Amino acid sequence: MPSNNVYVEQHIPTQLERSWAAFRRNKLAVIGFWCLVGLILVTIFAPLLAPWSPQHQTGHLLMAPSWVQSGQIEYFLGTDDLTRDMLSRLIAGSRLTFGYALMVAIGAGIVGVGIGVLAGMTKGLKSSFLNHILDSILSIPSLLLAIIVVAFLGVGEMQVLLAVWLSLIPRIIRAVYTAVHNEIEKDYIIAARLDGANDFYLLYHSIFPNMAVVLSTEMTRAISVAILDIAALGFLGLGAQPPAPEWGAMLGDSVELIFTAPWTVTLPGMAIAFSVLVVNLVGEGVSQAINAGTE
Repeated sequence: MPSNNVYVEQHIPTQLERSWAAFRRNKLAVIGFWCLVGLILVTIFAPLLAPWSPQHQTGHLLMAPSWVQSGQIEYFLGTDDLTRDMLSRLIAGSRLTFGYALMVAIGAGIVGVGIGVLAGMTKGLKSSFLNHILDSILSIPSLLLAIIVVAFLGVGEMQVLLAVWLSLIPRIIRAVYTAVHNEIEKDYIIAARLDGANDFYLLYHSIFPNMAVVLSTEMTRAISVAILDIAALGFLGLGAQPPAPEWGAMLGDSVELIFTAPWTVTLPGMAIAFSVLVVNLVGEGVSQAINAGTE
């Protein structure tokens, strides 16, 4: 079709368009993205999707999954040692493990980015003091730090969320602090300061766009660590208490049944592994897409 424009202009894609095109070319990242969307939808609409109440006792003790000859399609993933439907408990447990992990990671990201940016923009004694404190805290594994917090606050869901949140914040602060501090010392920042740019302008137009990969990597790691820590604390009996259908607690309650009814152990473990794998696929794809979009 002829164009009325005398000068044929070529569309130059923006950085966001280049990043999105690079992300779409990554097949594993796209598959992980749709799996992540499905997992989020299951988490949001869990009460509507579960065929039974997670505490409903069906009367069928340790029924095998439906693909086994002794199983029934009505109880697709079988039942546990209290005759509760495994599929319903896994769907309901997505809120207590995956949903809470997303909330905790986002909350830790907001606080960690805020403190990290303020620390990275400062110099001198305050910056050095915060740097040494973070090094000391990061020497303690996040799970151990969460267990210490739970030991002081007590056992329960809210205590576990607070413990995991507090254990994630130092790592995000450290990563953001290092990224901001490195960007501040670069020549283009110094030139922008000489032109009269203030700190807010530098953060919005120069520093944040150049540390997008760091933010993506840290949020991916934070969500994965939050899922594993919440599940680990539930497995140890320090998190959600029975009869809550938290994946780690389900795994811990069924360990003794691994030879009698292996599906009661493998299914919660597979749910934890699947959620962590999906988050890491999407996070790695986003990081690669951002790098491709800036080249």
